Formats: sequence, structure tokens, C-alpha cells
Amino acid sequence: MININLIREDIEKVKTGVAKKGYDAGNIDRVFELDEKRLALLKQVEELRHERNVVSKKQNVERGRAIKDELKELEPQLESAESEVNTLLNEIPNLPQESVPEGDGEKDNKVLNEWGNIKEFGFTPLDHVELGKRLNILDFETGSKVSGSDFYYLKNDGVLLELALAQYGIKFLTDRGFTPFLTPDLARERFYLGTGYSPKGDEAQTYKVEGTDLGLIATAEVTLAGYHADEVLGEKDLPKMYAGYSHCFRMESGAYGKYSKGLYRVHQFSKVEMFVYALPKESEKIHEELLKIEEEFWQSLEIPYRVVEMCTGDLGAQASRKIDLEAWMPGRGDYGEVTSTSNTTDYQARNLNIRFRRGSESDYVHTLNGTLIASSRGIISILENNQQEDGSVIIPEVLRPHMGKDKIIK
Repeated sequence: MININLIREDIEKVKTGVAKKGYDAGNIDRVFELDEKRLALLKQVEELRHERNVVSKKQNVERGRAIKDELKELEPQLESAESEVNTLLNEIPNLPQESVPEGDGEKDNKVLNEWGNIKEFGFTPLDHVELGKRLNILDFETGSKVSGSDFYYLKNDGVLLELALAQYGIKFLTDRGFTPFLTPDLARERFYLGTGYSPKGDEAQTYKVEGTDLGLIATAEVTLAGYHADEVLGEKDLPKMYAGYSHCFRMESGAYGKYSKGLYRVHQFSKVEMFVYALPKESEKIHEELLKIEEEFWQSLEIPYRVVEMCTGDLGAQASRKIDLEAWMPGRGDYGEVTSTSNTTDYQARNLNIRFRRGSESDYVHTLNGTLIASSRGIISILENNQQEDGSVIIPEVLRPHMGKDKIIK
């Protein structure tokens, strides 16, 4: 949730930021009114509690009873006001940074730079679905039979390729100071809601487990963010940089058109995720560093890509700034998103109560996340960009030690 002080200090700025993201700003006035009511009630309750302590020492029984009756009436009102304020605050998105380009959606995103040369094939290239079938490494038909549409089996060298990407990705991050984690695939409702993954509405992603408060995670961001919930971290211990490997589950119930074909948009995949707890003054710098790491990784795979900054209308609720890498995918003749890195400032930390201590005071940390590699889209990029006329696929050099071969041969 956003800092209530932002609304108290400059309500119009908050309204403007929320409107830039395409969210309804109507609740902000209601939050302001309820907060004033809550503060007035809080003042009354605290004064009565203080007076109760005083009259208790003086053994003024009559006044003590009167105070008890007044508190019995006011405390539920305070609790109700606090609950309503928090509910409405959770519906307000994080504010975009001033540098974020304004816009309504994908068409307004800004290309920052491009890397690599797009290969010109001397033959008609295949998409990854056809390549996977011919190489006998990818099976959507049986996945659909067993689990439903948009599930799949990897087999033979497809399995080795996915595991190679995971091993290489984790080593890539540990070499840069990240602590590796293998996280749970399930999280309590507090944590997937607290990081911004709602199980309801048009953007619902979470598969809920009936009869429990558990949901399958859409990303290790959820479980890594929850790792330090309700903790106060030492200032000198920040930043904490974590590399999480997990399965990811997404409902993907929207209509995404032709670009959702095959592995691009599936219900289950694996991912290596970066997650950082940072000091507020360092979060913008660390965000740039996460982007640099993503670029170095994809350059090492020799996959052409472009860097795209999301406009205000394409940020989502939790991000104050978000930058994607889009890899060239010959099967579609266009770029497709393969990584995303976001600065969520203190938005998630407030939901999950994660602070850092500075001397005798404490404040909320900033959290950042970034995808290093989602296995499904990594496999798309490698198969389609590295296919040969004879139907084989060249393995990127950095992955060969993990696969024990330099080609996938039909």
C-alpha cells in the first residue's frame, strides 16, 4: 500500500499519479476523509487511556467507570475506521516515478536501446512449436490431454535445456553476490496479495487451493518478499540480494491473440528471479543494476533484444518504474518480452511490514525484482534464433557445459 502521508501532504499529486496509471482516483478523497476521522478518534482514545491511568492511581472509581464506557463506544469505531482506511489504501496503486513516460498501454512504451544482430536465414525459419515437435523435445498434445490447454511436457534435450538455463542462471547470479534460494511453490494469501498478485478481477493470476488460504505462486517474487515479513533489518545488512528458482503458475485467462502461441503464455513454467531488499536512497541505482545484469545474461546467450521502458498505464499496481527486455523471436517476426525488472519502492514492504533500523528509528525498505530467465521464453528464443537449415538447433556456448553437447539434433 502507499504511504498515507502522501495523501495527507499532497492529495492532488496522488490523484494525478493514480490517474496516470489508469486507475480510478475517486477513492482518494474518501481515504482523506476517513483518515481525518480516524486521527480524531485516535486522539480521543489515547487521551481517555491516559486519563484512565491517572484516575486509576487516584482510585477514582466513578470516573474510571465512565471512561470504560466511553472507550467501549469509541474503540470499535476506531478499529472500523482503521480497517476501512487500510482496505481503501490497498486499492490505490504505487505512484509512478516522474521519469516514467506517460501513456495508456503497450503502444506508448519507450524503446531505450537494442542489442545484437537479427539473423537472416537462408531458409524459411520455423516457430518453436514446430521445432519442438520435430526435435521431439516439446509435447503440447499430451500436456493438454493430462492437464488441460496451455500445459506441456518437455522431454529429451528439452529437459536438459531447461535445467541448463536454470543452472547457468543461478551461477550467473551467485557470481554477482546473490544468495540462491529454492522457494516453496505455495504461499499464504497475505503474501501473494501483499506483493500485488490478486486472485480476483480481470488480471487474476493466482490458482487458489480450495479450503485453505494458500495459492500457487506466479513468481518467486512472492515467496522471497515474504521471507523477511514482519522483520526489522539492519541498515548495514542492506542490500540483501536473493536469487530464487521456482515453478510459476499463472491462470492467464485473458485473450492474448496470436502472440500467445506455444510456450509464450502457459500456465506453468520455471523461472530464475532476482529480488532485492534495499535502502530507499539506493533503490533507483539498484534498479539500473538489475537491468544491467539482465542485459549481460541475454548477451551471453547471444540473443538479440531491445530494452523497453513501460509507460505509466502499463506499470501495474505495485511498480513505480518497470523496464522489460524483449528478445527477437523469428517465429513471430517480432520481439517478445522475456524479462522485466521493477522498483516497487516501499509499496510491498508496507503490506508485509518489512523495515530497516537506522539508529533508534526505523523505516520501510524498498523492494525490487527482476526476471533473469523464464525457462519457457528462454527456450523459445534459443530454438528460434539458433535453428539450422538441417533442422538442428545450436546450443549457446555458455550452456554447453551444462548440457554436454553443442547441438540439439532431430
